[in-house]
Amino acid sequence: MKIVTDKTPKVDVNAILTAEEIAGIDEYIHHYPQPRAAVLDALKLVQKRNGWVDDTQVAAIANMLSIAVTDVEGVATFFNRIYRSPVGRHVILICDSIACYLTGYEALSDEFKRTLGIDFGQTTPDGRFTLLPICCLGNCDKGTSILIDEDTYGSVTPQDVPLLLEQYL
Repeated sequence: MKIVTDKTPKVDVNAILTAEEIAGIDEYIHHYPQPRAAVLDALKLVQKRNGWVDDTQVAAIANMLSIAVTDVEGVATFFNRIYRSPVGRHVILICDSIACYLTGYEALSDEFKRTLGIDFGQTTPDGRFTLLPICCLGNCDKGTSILIDEDTYGSVTPQDVPLLLEQYL
């Protein structure tokens, strides 16, 4: 029987992460009883710089936390707000839960797609917007709900789309 191990990579963390990211991750490491508990916080911190986390950054986080790359990758791919590929300057998440579906999800998502000229999972050619579905925003009493960056909007109609997009230049 062959045993496969995924050892922590040896990477030059200083060449991959900024000094602020390293300091922030160090702070998270000391905040938790086990360094591995800081994975999500570290991913969110690193994502702030470019809007997504690349493979070298995942390896650097794994190195700093002394855990396997697959452990960091598992957390990164589990959480739908950690992006593993480039996204636009503004990410639009449209809730497709049953509550939002019943209150106009299809018409709203069609209007975003038409207005932006993209489909779900795509980014506008100017790099301004990425459009994604999300299973729930926890705003069910105000469906149809969307999240643009960190701003939640409820009871959104297709007619609201142009005014919403104008706010995010």
